[in-house]
Amino acid sequence: MTQPVEKRTVDMQIIGDWVEPHTRVLDLGCGRGELLDYLVQTKHVSALGVDLDFAKITACVHRGVSAYQGDMIACMASFPARHFDRVICSRTVQELHAPATVIAEALRVARSVTVGFVNHGFWKNRLDLLVRGRKARNAVYTTAWAESRPANPVSVADFEDFCTAEGIRITRRAHLLGDWKTPCPALPNLLAGYALYDLTR
Repeated sequence: MTQPVEKRTVDMQIIGDWVEPHTRVLDLGCGRGELLDYLVQTKHVSALGVDLDFAKITACVHRGVSAYQGDMIACMASFPARHFDRVICSRTVQELHAPATVIAEALRVARSVTVGFVNHGFWKNRLDLLVRGRKARNAVYTTAWAESRPANPVSVADFEDFCTAEGIRITRRAHLLGDWKTPCPALPNLLAGYALYDLTR
């Protein structure tokens, strides 16, 4: 395990507040394992990450975080219902080819699911498209078109409508402004740059 985390992002802190100590956590699209490492250090969770990128899985292993390289749906299919206390899908859902399937399977294998995503309905994204007629490039969407990964953009309104239609209960939500630090006081579909949700059946 790496040295204790000194600098944390606000979304990591929020997720950390939602995670109960000594629980089993699965992180879908775990990247280099920063979030899981933080949760292991601060909440002493039993952690497993999943990612397709071999280099990122190698980084997880170097951190001392257990990780599986492969498809997240195939990984979850190998576990019985409610095997995990929590599945986390942070900064990943907008890149999934079948997000509804992933969320449904996550709700099968865990008691609760945390989903975090960039809000495509953020006002600067709307303004860029209206005024410039081009892909948004701002504090929320930082990359140019040619540097972007495959994306399935989602807004706060899209996600909440999806949860209602699928009978998924939102137990907690947190919306942050475009700086990804300051809580969004109102109109999150317009003003929030990043959104976090805690879900259950």
